[in-house]
Amino acid sequence: MDLKEAAQNEWGLEHLMNVREVAAHLRVPVSTVYDWRTRGLGPPAHRFGKHLAFAVSDLQSWIEEHRDPIQPVSGSGALHQGSA
Repeated sequence: MDLKEAAQNEWGLEHLMNVREVAAHLRVPVSTVYDWRTRGLGPPAHRFGKHLAFAVSDLQSWIEEHRDPIQPVSGSGALHQGSA
């Protein structure tokens, strides 16, 4: 299931992903998601007791905010980071 398919459930509510699902989607270890959270770097989450839940829309926004700004160099096929 991709994020767009998971956006809403049968009740019309936004789907919430657990830490394992988020880690699998981002292809990082679960410990990395927890590390990002403790350092204030991870996607926003809802806490239900000791459990974290991530709204699909929040995860999508967080992913977009962390897009690598690689831009092509004028006049060549090479890529570089930063502004041209």
